[in-house]
Amino acid sequence: MKRLTTLGLITFFIFTGCSHDHPNPISSPETKVAATEEGEQYLLTNEPGRAMDVIQVRTETADNDEVVIVGRIGGSAMPWVEGRAAFSIVDRALEACGDRSEDHCPLPWDYCCELERLPTSKALIKVIDQNGQLVKTDARELLGVTELQTVIVQGKASRDDADNLTILATGLYLK
Repeated sequence: MKRLTTLGLITFFIFTGCSHDHPNPISSPETKVAATEEGEQYLLTNEPGRAMDVIQVRTETADNDEVVIVGRIGGSAMPWVEGRAAFSIVDRALEACGDRSEDHCPLPWDYCCELERLPTSKALIKVIDQNGQLVKTDARELLGVTELQTVIVQGKASRDDADNLTILATGLYLK
């Protein structure tokens, strides 16, 4: 009986994905918050050229390389580091659940429909000040950014022992 129940649950999740009957909570353009005065210093007025997608940066760059990376904010239910100017981005080749017309996922930025590809398609962005320190203001407030927003980030690649990619950002262009 337990095996049948497990099989039934697996079948249910395969066919329903992360669909729910909840309204999509993504901020609309009318509810976007502007960057703070402090945050303006990190925002680029011109789009940097030759931005690479997250997967390309992960495969083609080394620790301490200067990079320009582009991605969408997301990759988990909470892509933000609360109280800090840090968040995760996902390669644009991945489909957020909200990009699928039949899916009404309440958290489309968690990319629950792309779980197999997600670990090798994410990067952590940390906005650093002129002293190389992480800015201690929440990125949503500092930069006025929201989930699934496309950002182009200039900075330096940093990798840990598990090959997780972090970009120490000195400038961001918001799309």
